[in-house]
Amino acid sequence: MPTGAESPLFQASNQLDFELEMAFVIGKENRLGQPIPLANAEDYIFGMVLFNDWSARDIQKWEYVPLGPFLGKNFASSMSPWVVTLEALEPFRTQGPVQEPQVLPYLEFEGPHNFDINLEMSLTPSDGEQNIICKSNYKYMYWNMAQQLTHHTVNGCNLRVGDLMASGTISGPEPDSFGSMLELCWGGTKPLNLSDGSQRTFIEDYDTVTMRGWAEKPGLKVGFGEVQTKILPSTYE
Repeated sequence: MPTGAESPLFQASNQLDFELEMAFVIGKENRLGQPIPLANAEDYIFGMVLFNDWSARDIQKWEYVPLGPFLGKNFASSMSPWVVTLEALEPFRTQGPVQEPQVLPYLEFEGPHNFDINLEMSLTPSDGEQNIICKSNYKYMYWNMAQQLTHHTVNGCNLRVGDLMASGTISGPEPDSFGSMLELCWGGTKPLNLSDGSQRTFIEDYDTVTMRGWAEKPGLKVGFGEVQTKILPSTYE
């Protein structure tokens, strides 16, 4: 629905966006009707991957009230090629943000359940140079993985091995740590300046988007590799 229009247009998206996320892979099943208490939630998590939850913001804006983000989100997702286990990430546990107001009892937890994982997103125009446009960290997530899994199953929903749960956009406190073009460019009102002199408010044809992640401390580094996607023109006519 273009600004000022009285009816929607049926066309390819003009506002393609990435979402900087991580996801965790389920490694253990529960029975249908059996909620998983938070204290046991991490027993069901095998490991983590990088995850790009692509979004068509102009389609999403038209759909999501009252239908929810359906066609604006269902066309593609990209993930890194291997899983980093929770055991490998154990040295990088950290406290997450203070949760206020107090969460309901079924989401209360003790100890650190967030992880210090550096995240980076770059954009490379066709035949151009790579531009790092976002630096964030998984530790900024308000809800941790254990809470996410517990909430997902509190109504008895069952999990199966291999299920994947994505985190949602991981944005930090600074403007260069926002995890999507929508946030980085304030809905298209503040374009990003690239090294070749061009500007972006959303992802354009032939742009390559690359997401990287790693956890690091003195003497120890665990890498997630990268997930890279080149955008080709729509075949819609």
